[in-house]
Amino acid sequence: MKQINSIESEVRSYCRSYPIMFDRAKGPFLIDESGKKFVDFLCGAGSLNYGHNNPVLKKEVIDYLNKDGIIHSLDLATKSKEEFLDSFARHILSPRHLNYKVQFTGPTGTNSVEAALKLARKVTNRTKIISFTNGFHGVTLGSVAATGNSHHRGGAGTSLNDVVFMPYDGYMGEKTNTIDYLRRVLEDNSSGIDLPAAVILETIQGEGGINIASTKWHQSLQELCHEFGILLIIDDIQVGCGRTGTFFSFENAGIEPDMITLSKSLSGFGLPFSLLLLKPELDKRKPGEHNGTFRGNNMAFVTAKAAIDYFWTTQELEAGIALKSNIMRCSLEKISREHLSPEIEVRGRGMVYGIDCILSDLASAIRKKCFENGMILETCGSDDQVVKLLPPLTITESELRLGLDILEKSIQEVMKQSDFQKKLEEEIIQK
Repeated sequence: MKQINSIESEVRSYCRSYPIMFDRAKGPFLIDESGKKFVDFLCGAGSLNYGHNNPVLKKEVIDYLNKDGIIHSLDLATKSKEEFLDSFARHILSPRHLNYKVQFTGPTGTNSVEAALKLARKVTNRTKIISFTNGFHGVTLGSVAATGNSHHRGGAGTSLNDVVFMPYDGYMGEKTNTIDYLRRVLEDNSSGIDLPAAVILETIQGEGGINIASTKWHQSLQELCHEFGILLIIDDIQVGCGRTGTFFSFENAGIEPDMITLSKSLSGFGLPFSLLLLKPELDKRKPGEHNGTFRGNNMAFVTAKAAIDYFWTTQELEAGIALKSNIMRCSLEKISREHLSPEIEVRGRGMVYGIDCILSDLASAIRKKCFENGMILETCGSDDQVVKLLPPLTITESELRLGLDILEKSIQEVMKQSDFQKKLEEEIIQK
């Protein structure tokens, strides 16, 4: 770590939480240079839904390289691009009766968000964007303006304009319908908020604390957007590609966004890959008007196609996610009830779950103890008070239970070795 600590920028973060040299990875495990295995419930912040070095996808990469396949091509036509688009259209869009054009943006999720916000402003001739409390959409200038977290916003070094924040579902308590509040703001000519170009949101706020909006809330929001001529953008970068149990996180809500941003696990192999899905009538950009040198990663096309063909042409993966989701929920609720407090909330769907520890130092202590016991995970939420779990979708039941056992052991040890129990009880009483 000496070389990394002396040369790499102070902005580095994950390696501070896990100060160890990792050397290899396979399936749900990260392996350090001494050979010690760590169960990985971080998964590249949601970029490795199919685990590390998935053998099906790895074979496609090796075969592609061995035949001197094109690596970089700007947006030239390539066989790998054509095959990905064909597979994506046939196996993802068509079965869901979705009609979208595909724009390849720069390689990261924030590039896709930037492209969506720019397009919304262009086609509506409006500048304002509505985002939601606790939302996270990236850290480049346009996307961080739509991100709620003050830590990330503070890194911009300049004013962040043309985004208005509204309360997410549940933000003002269970009895308050925040769509009614948004409607009132839009209807009132003296609200001080101009009619926006678009609304952008995550159906499940990953970095914001595993906050889940209800089906009714999503449907009401879409109806409101249609009524006022506002575009609806779903940011499916972290909780898309199967994380919630269906390929798109919004499928069970029965809505159809105007635009969808995808990245992270889209390549299936941890390769940089991002795209924007847009309704055909919104495809108003001139050639090259929004471009980028790396707006088409051919190796990512190859692995993304392989992931779709292998995992999304049958119901096997989705059935497995449903089974393992139930294991996660039951285990986490039991762990929280027995070792933390019955008042502690477990939130999640599919294979993204969080334990709201209420105290940020408690969540941090659990994360550190998990690392000591051979497990990688992260915290999230407005104060990093939520322990977040993102195991690979392909993890076996025995591997999943191994991770959950490590988590339970770690929580037990933290609660025994400190005065967190007293602090937690006091905080719960105050709330």
